[in-house]
Amino acid sequence: MPNTKSAERRTRNSARKRLQNRSVKSRLKTLERAYTEALKGDKKEVSTEAYRKLSSAFDKAAKKGVIHKSKASRRKSRLAVKLVAAK
Repeated sequence: MPNTKSAERRTRNSARKRLQNRSVKSRLKTLERAYTEALKGDKKEVSTEAYRKLSSAFDKAAKKGVIHKSKASRRKSRLAVKLVAAK
């Protein structure tokens, strides 16, 4: 239980931000799953488009601070290697 008004406000903000961050992370996982499915299906155009969307989502999440920028970069790099290997 918060003791001050500012602590109460921080608690409310933290709860709101936690939900937003969880939503963004869930979206990243969904996009990554769609990307891996496209790679398994040997659909080059679909997988390229899925990679483009996923890469953009990683960049946006890193920009907002949901994930670290290095983590976003590392994940994008590893997914790009998979895309090149599939082609």
